[in-house]
Amino acid sequence: MNIFPQSFQSLEQALSTASLKQRVHSANIANVDTANYKSKQVSFQTVLNTAMNNPGISSFKTSAEHLSFSSETKQFNPTIKTNNSTQYNPNGNNVDMDYEMAELAKNQLWYNAVTERVNGKFNSLRTVIDGR
Repeated sequence: MNIFPQSFQSLEQALSTASLKQRVHSANIANVDTANYKSKQVSFQTVLNTAMNNPGISSFKTSAEHLSFSSETKQFNPTIKTNNSTQYNPNGNNVDMDYEMAELAKNQLWYNAVTERVNGKFNSLRTVIDGR
């Protein structure tokens, strides 16, 4: 018996992706003065949009004769892409500090919103368990 709704899987994945984005943007900022360093980006939105536009419904089947259906949450794996197309500094570095700081702030807001949602889910479970 699974006491956690499937939305917990989505929220867990959102937190993991936000954590990865935090590490990538922090690494970009830390290497702002490193010669020939190329900035990196986490590409999750593209993967998510592709999956949303192609909602192939699949399910776990114990027999080949079963019909396909699902309400399962899909796993979306973000990828890290290196930006080799630009150069902002004469030393070959292409980290745009303003962009990185803005993305870091945006990601922090996203992380906080998802964390609040997780807390709300746990509070709902606590209310059910306590019977209030």
